[in-house]
Amino acid sequence: MSYGSRTIIDKIWDAHVVATREDGQSLIWVDRHLLHEGSFHAFDQLRRRGARIARPDLTFGVADHYVPTRNRGSIAPEIRRMVEQLEENAREHGVTLFGLDDPRQGIVHVTVPAQGLTLPGNVMVCGDSHTSTHGAFGAYAFGIGASEVAHVMMTQTIWQKRPKRMRVRVDGALPPGSTAKDVALTLIARIGADGAQGHAVEYAGSVIRGLSMEGRLTLCNLSIESGGRLGLIAPDDTTFAYLDGRPYAPKGDAFARAVEDWRALASDDDAAFDREIVMEGSDIVPTVTWGTSPEHALPIDARVPDPDLIDDPAKAQTVRDALAYMGIAPGTALGDIRVDRVFIGSCTNSRIEDLREAAAVLADRRAVVPGLVSPGSAAVKRQAEEEGLDRIFRDAGLEWADSGCSMCVGMNGDIVPPGERCASTTNRNFKGRQGPGARTHLMSPAMAAAAAVTGRLADMRPLIAGRTK
Repeated sequence: MSYGSRTIIDKIWDAHVVATREDGQSLIWVDRHLLHEGSFHAFDQLRRRGARIARPDLTFGVADHYVPTRNRGSIAPEIRRMVEQLEENAREHGVTLFGLDDPRQGIVHVTVPAQGLTLPGNVMVCGDSHTSTHGAFGAYAFGIGASEVAHVMMTQTIWQKRPKRMRVRVDGALPPGSTAKDVALTLIARIGADGAQGHAVEYAGSVIRGLSMEGRLTLCNLSIESGGRLGLIAPDDTTFAYLDGRPYAPKGDAFARAVEDWRALASDDDAAFDREIVMEGSDIVPTVTWGTSPEHALPIDARVPDPDLIDDPAKAQTVRDALAYMGIAPGTALGDIRVDRVFIGSCTNSRIEDLREAAAVLADRRAVVPGLVSPGSAAVKRQAEEEGLDRIFRDAGLEWADSGCSMCVGMNGDIVPPGERCASTTNRNFKGRQGPGARTHLMSPAMAAAAAVTGRLADMRPLIAGRTK
């Protein structure tokens, strides 16, 4: 069937449709199904039905959501049971598992791409909303619910409605100090937390092409925070260079043939999008959030809004409520907001490039507030230690931990105490996200490092002047 000129979103979709119902829902083939400790509900459903996983060879488990990042030798009984359940279920169904003691263990959206399991053109699902991270490779990747996890387990397919297509083009070049995290926060602030609702988002433009794979992973990770179903980037030489030699990536001639196919995964020049956003890279500066939604983001040199100056009553009340929860007076300069601690980690910003950027700010400096650094995987932790980054973090007074979702979701004591304010590299600043009563400000790793050494929201650019990454 021909669809004429198509976006990359359409090309991947069309290649995976098994059947389409009269109501427009399509049955989509799934290339990779990723599981974690929270998947035990779906395994229980299989057990009750006497069913098996249809394609264990395409299913991969990772212990990440609930694992402790500190004191793993004294893991809490309820957490240990969840980890053991995942191990038992993986063994029973013949699923490859990157378990707690596996050298490949890590946050699923960090360690799976690093293993070469995320490939251009794949459809990938996981019971986690930030599965869109894998779109950095030109994969069609999205989060699913518990009942859908069981359906994919039993059929290797999932029912979906074709999404609307949206393109975000970022032209020009980023100024020094600006990162993929700043691109994402600037976009979300512009279009809102529901601005991409119902859409699959393609990121394009010279700024996007200039991002490393780590930066692309960060950007696609945050697609969900603007309401998008997923986000992706057409694969290019940067993608192929990253994948070459990865454990699960094709090898030799097979890799060369795959690259030929992957190059075709680009939107046609005359492909139509339902919505298009254009941004100028030079306008994107280090950005932080001030409120309780990722759309509450502003350049670091700005002031928080004053609800009394907002004409829309509903919006004014939303701002008023956010400022009250955050304990910030209207019109306060962001640079005057003091923080109590920092967190560097999560599936958004815990890769080796992220750690290097934070370390470049922290080198030969001392943090004035406590902080936790959790690498995105055991492999990232090993590499960081080989590069001496762990010593920089420790010498600065921050705690160097193991890999896991950690303080992003307030697990295993990795929490922000009630009323305290955290400069965080995570993806959500909702009320209580990092612990009951916690106040979260989202930012890049370098900006979190700047907050650590100044004790407030601070511009990292003066701190990095003259230093190399």
